[in-house]
Amino acid sequence: MNIYLIRHGRQNSTLCNVNVELAKEGIIQAELLGKRLSCFGIDALYSSHLIRAVQTAEIVNRYLGLKHQIRENIQEISFGELEGKSDEYINEHYKDFKLEQMELKEDIPYPGGENGRQVYNRAMVTINEITKSEKENIVVITHGGVIRAVLAGVLGLDMSQKLLFASSLENTGITQLVYEGKRKRFYLQRFNDYGHLEGEPVLLRKSW
Repeated sequence: MNIYLIRHGRQNSTLCNVNVELAKEGIIQAELLGKRLSCFGIDALYSSHLIRAVQTAEIVNRYLGLKHQIRENIQEISFGELEGKSDEYINEHYKDFKLEQMELKEDIPYPGGENGRQVYNRAMVTINEITKSEKENIVVITHGGVIRAVLAGVLGLDMSQKLLFASSLENTGITQLVYEGKRKRFYLQRFNDYGHLEGEPVLLRKSW
């Protein structure tokens, strides 16, 4: 079984985890993703309920024609007090938290929010649902924090190390897990694959 964990397209706000629509670049990213996935033999499509993930899935589904299944437990990590704030505000008012977080010694929660283990525990409800299905190629449109937490968890890493999975995950980047049912084991087959965006530099995170 192949499970494709995909970060949503670019949203139209740079504020922390606001529930907004895709930017025009995000729409283009989702179109390119849909075209690429059209030859993957996808037979199931899931997304979180947040607007940017739903819109990404809807655009991708123009190329797949599947039932779009929405699951709230694969929504982005709760950033708590940081949500709706700008990077500048966060770096100024939560400097000590950010420094402690980047030490990667503990799986500390965001102030008033979640930590990686909490995200992993809720996201695995959907992942386990998927592994029990008879589908072979499943797309899950989700969020960066979820992808990092799931990878750390299924690979048996300490959750404090989750931020080592890329300094920045590209929007619509594809991370592929292969699930071996006999041994109940996950393999990381590909990570943050954004080949469909490389011909358009404006669509990459460094241009945002």
